Amino acid sequence: MSLARAAARAARGALAADLWGRNSQAGLRCAQTALAADTLNERVLKAKYAVRGEIVTLANKIQKDLDEGNGSYPFDKVLYCNIGNPHQLGQQPITFYRQVLTIMESPDMADWPGVRDQVPSDVIARARRYLAGMRGMGAYTDSRGALVLRESVARGIAERDGYDADPDDIFMTDGATAGVHMAMRLLLRDRSDSFLVPIPQYPLYSACIELYNGTLAPYYLNETGGWRMDARGLAEAVKTAREKGSNPRAIVVINPGNPTGNVLSYEDQRAIVDFCARENLVLMADEVYQANIYSPDARWQSFKKVLRDMEADGSLGQGTPESPASPAMMSMMSTSKGFYGECGRRGGYVEVVGVSPEIKAEMYKLQSISLCANTSGQVVMACVMDPPRPGEPSHAVYERERSAILGSLARRANMVADGLNKLEGVSCQVVEGALYAFPTITLPPRAVEEAKKAGKTPEGFYCIELLKNTGVVAVPGDGFGQQEGTAHLRTTILPDERDIATVLESMTAFHKAFMDKWR
Repeated sequence: MSLARAAARAARGALAADLWGRNSQAGLRCAQTALAADTLNERVLKAKYAVRGEIVTLANKIQKDLDEGNGSYPFDKVLYCNIGNPHQLGQQPITFYRQVLTIMESPDMADWPGVRDQVPSDVIARARRYLAGMRGMGAYTDSRGALVLRESVARGIAERDGYDADPDDIFMTDGATAGVHMAMRLLLRDRSDSFLVPIPQYPLYSACIELYNGTLAPYYLNETGGWRMDARGLAEAVKTAREKGSNPRAIVVINPGNPTGNVLSYEDQRAIVDFCARENLVLMADEVYQANIYSPDARWQSFKKVLRDMEADGSLGQGTPESPASPAMMSMMSTSKGFYGECGRRGGYVEVVGVSPEIKAEMYKLQSISLCANTSGQVVMACVMDPPRPGEPSHAVYERERSAILGSLARRANMVADGLNKLEGVSCQVVEGALYAFPTITLPPRAVEEAKKAGKTPEGFYCIELLKNTGVVAVPGDGFGQQEGTAHLRTTILPDERDIATVLESMTAFHKAFMDKWR
């Protein structure tokens, strides 16, 4: 190689290195700029989800300190009462669900020596029937969910309501949350579209409405009436939304209530269905707590059953010049609550009622974009809705576990409400259902002023101090929405029954000290 050619090659190499270096630096600067907070989707930044907010972040830090032996706290563990996560707080899984899953994950296990002596025959039969329709747990299913599993869900719905259910009206989802996202993506076109949402509400709804560029139209539950639905309040909410230029598309109803713990009466449900028909609103029925009924005076019924009853007796839209059409309905269900508590499985479904084939095709398309819900969640959801029947080998154990968990939850619901009502300035409605208490709390003016100085709401200030002094994680009520001038907090009823008394003692001692300090 000549000296001239060598020099030219060296020059080209130096130039390439220089350009690479400059481009790398520019690329680094671009990457940093692209990920700056002020360049993100504004709707993501505005969305809020209170049950996993600031207080939970602080709780995680405290738990890390405790695990590592750092810091000094007047308790030895953090008790996460901020979210309905039963297994995290010690609830045991239902044996039938786990056995079916185990055989489905490892089908050859059913033929191992001694397994059939330990695993009931109906478990093996169920697992094999499901597998025959799924081609394995590791395979994608139909985007709506495996047909064999949707058939199990439809069977359970039909037995529950006394009316037929069609597997093609059922979409299996990754928890009820994914069903809410799907409904909002489908219905919200821009800010002019609104959803009527109960206040207090589960903050998933306000967060999703923000994410999908809609508008939240609040309707307020009557706390002194046991968080009862007020039909006049619904009419006023629709009127107000329309006066503001909004187009109400749907009404969200959470029954049993989260965070309120109320159970709607049959009469109130009929009024809501009739209201939806008259106002041409889609009814979004959040029914994930349907198994969590504790009050002997409360009776849960699905909105689908109520609608079918009204269609059968001809009472829908009575008194109107023209009989309105039955409202479209989307019912959400989940594996996460009830007596099953399989939150991490992310199982759920949406059943649509009164929805045209064209709309179902669009829902199918939305599901297809995400391919399918996870198979473990689909299987557990099918088992929840189609449990062992009397006379089957697994039924006795299943029924014993179910009854024990629900009986304990009922006792805990009463213990928590009674304990909170003994605290100065605290008033808690009866926990008729679901997994939460949502008491109102009146704090001394000095505490309210101190909270304001710290940039906190009064209940936010209280919940932070509660955590620091007891290890109990509760959620400030402002994250759920509340009437102006009121303050609440939400706590679960999920700590082990043996721990509830200790938790209430700690909260009582803290509350007395807090009130005395800030009088």
